[in-house]
Amino acid sequence: MLHEKMLKVKAVLLLLVCLNGGLLSVIADCGAQTCPANLKAGCDGHDSDGWEGEFFPGIPKIKYEGPSSKNPLAFKYYNANEEILGKKMKDWMRFSIAFWHTFRGTGGDPFGAPTKVWPWEDGTNSLAMAKRRMRANFEFINKLGVDRWCFHDRDIAPDGKTLTESNSNLDEVVALAKELQGSHVKPLWGTAQLFMHPHYMHGGATSSEVGVYAFAAAQVKKAMEVTHYLGGENFVFWGGREGYQSLLNTDMERELGHMAAFLKAAADFKKKIGFNGTLLIEPKPQEPTKHQYDWDAATTANFLRKYGLLDEYKLNIECNHATLSGHSCHHELETARINGLLGNIDANTGDPQIGWDTDQFLTDISEATLVMLSVVRNGGLAPGGFNFDAKLRRESTDVEDLFIAHISGMDTLARGLRNVAKLLEDGSLDKLIRKRYESFDSEIGAAIEAGKADFEMLEKKAMEWGEPSVPSAKQELAEMIFQSAL
Repeated sequence: MLHEKMLKVKAVLLLLVCLNGGLLSVIADCGAQTCPANLKAGCDGHDSDGWEGEFFPGIPKIKYEGPSSKNPLAFKYYNANEEILGKKMKDWMRFSIAFWHTFRGTGGDPFGAPTKVWPWEDGTNSLAMAKRRMRANFEFINKLGVDRWCFHDRDIAPDGKTLTESNSNLDEVVALAKELQGSHVKPLWGTAQLFMHPHYMHGGATSSEVGVYAFAAAQVKKAMEVTHYLGGENFVFWGGREGYQSLLNTDMERELGHMAAFLKAAADFKKKIGFNGTLLIEPKPQEPTKHQYDWDAATTANFLRKYGLLDEYKLNIECNHATLSGHSCHHELETARINGLLGNIDANTGDPQIGWDTDQFLTDISEATLVMLSVVRNGGLAPGGFNFDAKLRRESTDVEDLFIAHISGMDTLARGLRNVAKLLEDGSLDKLIRKRYESFDSEIGAAIEAGKADFEMLEKKAMEWGEPSVPSAKQELAEMIFQSAL
């Protein structure tokens, strides 16, 4: 207690010296005080969240030092302004920080209590605490050197007792976020959290209760408005509870119709408020429901096609969700891409030995290269990007670990991009693929691909050619070429 009082006295004296034009050596320190990211450090300030000082005082601004660097707080492969394949790395990547995992992650899991409480947390979910977290968010963003972030409405501001109170809380926190963003940072996307509150136990857009459906619509409306206000580039729908536990008590056709009507209304509202961002749907097969209606990229594309929403939505592909649905991330990205629906990527991975959504940082160079191969084939992701929908492991409890995890994830994807550049420059893999399908470069092959070859024509050719020969697919060679670029 005495220590805290002394710190406050010192701060007042320093301010007086500053105001009176004191010694140059003292003036150099005026307004540049730093405090450890610790509530006990006496950093209480004049702000409404009661915080003044740095949240990460021991962490410098992260710089590129190259592959030979041994510094864990430096980039080895991600060099933001380096040009590769005609674009700067930062424009290929468009990295974003996930507010919920980075600043609301506790390390808790279904089998254990939280393992970490960041030093600036006071144990509450008050408005003051929400603002303090927002300040930490932007200090982290600036030190990491990215210019985008993502959020759920209820992660950045506390739920109120009524919708009006919840909206008011959100407005207050968003006003601070707008101020802290400045002119160089903005949301990659925002979203509404329609899965945690008990009234969403049966879903939001697919709830059996019309009152819940209306509440969900009101919450999405507000979340879209604040995303637009903050300059967000996209808005995401993740249907965590838009599905069923049992078909015995579910009218699936009716629920799918309700979800389509909900998404149509969202697209209409986007246009009404002049929000030019992309609307994204994030596929996931199950967890928390037994079966979610946006199971994978193909299922979601078919849903959009059936209900006439293909022109209104694209997909936000999460790699861990891909593996949960029985696919690789590369498969889901390619499925989205060839349907013209690849809009954004949640960069994470799961553990092949664990059967749930572990949301780990992507650190596999081979996987990252495949991901970037799809991104390059897509011509980039803008206005989408890479959101680190990933969290620290339960056992990683140092504030420094937040930086190390993101640096590792950014470097991994940067290595993937560099590898793709090598593959394209070499050309061997593309040559192998072209050679495999070269029979379709013939006159009859062109007719087939143009939809002009009927069965009678094909039967005539089959009779003429006789038993077809089938060459090797050269899979091992393809894998060898791919591995040589890693």
